[in-house]
Amino acid sequence: MSIFNYKRRKTVSVNIGGTPLGSEYPIRLQSMASTSTMDTEGSVAQCERIANAGASYIRLTAQGVREAENLGNIKSQLRANGINTPLVADIHFNPRAAFAAAEFVEKVRINPGNFVDPGRTFQQLSYTDEEYAEEIKKIEATFVPFIELCRKNNTAIRIGVNHGSLSDRIMSRYGDTPAGMVESAMEFLRVCVAQNFLNVVISIKASNTVIMVETMRRLVIAMEEENMQFPLHLGVTEAGDGEDGRVKSAVGIGTLLAEGIGDTIRVSLSEEPECEIPVAEALVNYISRRENAREIKGAHYDGYCYEAPSRRPSIAVANIGGEALPIVIANGYAPKYADGCTPDYFYINDGNIPSGIDANKIIIPFTDEPSDYCQLFTWEQRKSIKQSIAPIKFVEVDASTEVSEVTPYLDGNVVIILNSNHLNAPGEMQAFAHALTQAGVKTPIVMRVDYPTAMINDVTIIASADLGSILLNGNHDGIWLNAPRVDAATIARLSFGILQAARLRISRTEYISCPGCGRTLFDLQSTVKAVKEATAHLKGLKIGIMGCIVNGPGEMADADYGYVGAGVGKVSLYKNKTCIEKNIPTDQAIPRLIELIKSEGDWVDPA
Repeated sequence: MSIFNYKRRKTVSVNIGGTPLGSEYPIRLQSMASTSTMDTEGSVAQCERIANAGASYIRLTAQGVREAENLGNIKSQLRANGINTPLVADIHFNPRAAFAAAEFVEKVRINPGNFVDPGRTFQQLSYTDEEYAEEIKKIEATFVPFIELCRKNNTAIRIGVNHGSLSDRIMSRYGDTPAGMVESAMEFLRVCVAQNFLNVVISIKASNTVIMVETMRRLVIAMEEENMQFPLHLGVTEAGDGEDGRVKSAVGIGTLLAEGIGDTIRVSLSEEPECEIPVAEALVNYISRRENAREIKGAHYDGYCYEAPSRRPSIAVANIGGEALPIVIANGYAPKYADGCTPDYFYINDGNIPSGIDANKIIIPFTDEPSDYCQLFTWEQRKSIKQSIAPIKFVEVDASTEVSEVTPYLDGNVVIILNSNHLNAPGEMQAFAHALTQAGVKTPIVMRVDYPTAMINDVTIIASADLGSILLNGNHDGIWLNAPRVDAATIARLSFGILQAARLRISRTEYISCPGCGRTLFDLQSTVKAVKEATAHLKGLKIGIMGCIVNGPGEMADADYGYVGAGVGKVSLYKNKTCIEKNIPTDQAIPRLIELIKSEGDWVDPA
């Protein structure tokens, strides 16, 4: 796969109820119902809304055989109403429910972490090689009969690994790692191949975009090594709601789509499920345009690791490059910025310099006159760089420029502002950065993306996809997002949100909240809103808000605190992976969460 050029990875085709999936077909969109699967009328109504929004597939949870069998009633009503969108059953812990669901729906998702192995308890297990091999045999004993049932019914299987629900057995051998997630999927895929059953889709998901991207890359490589070409489902779990949920999803999914990885996607938002489809559609449409782009001649610099890129080496120029956090440059200055979202530098090109700002944080167009401000040089002005005494000299470079043309103008306090007019601008910008590094040049690079006519909804998705891929691939010196039709404060907030989604610079509270499903044990959307209102000022804390116990403790494993549905009207509170209080009445849960945060010394009063 290439980080420079877009080309869909070739896969086998998988038939899912007459809507085939794979590289020969469009990237499919899907969502998941949040109604109880036993609520036939409510589920049918919600599935119709999801289908009418443009979903290719609709998933519903089936906790047990009763719910799995009721999928047949839901499907019958949908078909009677003229909705032929294939249905997918989502199964955790209960193979009997998977067997039942395979009789009724077009695809069944099983979780390798708990289909055969017991549910994850975070126990430290130990196996000899012989004992471990015996455990592997249990997969075949349980899984092969399920494969044969799916073959008989022409039912597809999705092998869906979640970062939060790796089995204790996998954890004992691989730890909580991308390698463990990949092996969890490969164990089941090898059984499918041995049984010549190829009607299979794979997903490996995490709420951490860095882990999600690395794991999917490793999975592609692992499958290639074993001559497998199964299609892939992409998603960032527990992405949250609103702008943050859209940003995190676009950063993770967009990075992989840009490399040609991904055949179906779900954007998981803590909102009504039909709200997910327009976001997914916009993301797919934007990335897919690159299929007709002019080829970019790019090569990785020596030592670059595709699966898990480290930061591109650069020297420090003031607070840019080196080991410094990535900076944000803004066009103009806003009267008020959100807390923690004030840009590091302000480009002022109209002479209206804001008062109270350090001169060395102001960037002005190049001038021959002495100045305390930083200066921005166009490419045409580059020959004047070495005569300037500006504290930092920013020079605009188009990514199509040959590196040899640029290097004569670089000295110890120059920062490159890199941009591109290529249809695949992120690919061309990264190709330039790699060529510069291969030439031994460590000048910091700030990546500038320009969207001259786009409004905020589009900018949120496309800028997150563009800058997200650039950042996750190791280009960490800084970003400059230019969207003149969006106000400066909003652009600043979005810029910092993208950096946070890429796990590079934390500027606000991080929420890991699930999208909800039939297992959810409280009103998710109102709960997310209430928890945010109580804790949004706790910059740097990660708080998980999970509707049920299935993925709760695992998916929020790197969260500082967790709010997890434990039963109807009951919530359990976690500190990291440890349950601190169980079965708290819902109306007491947020005050008790605040008490827990205070007791751990992490609380500060809001300003």
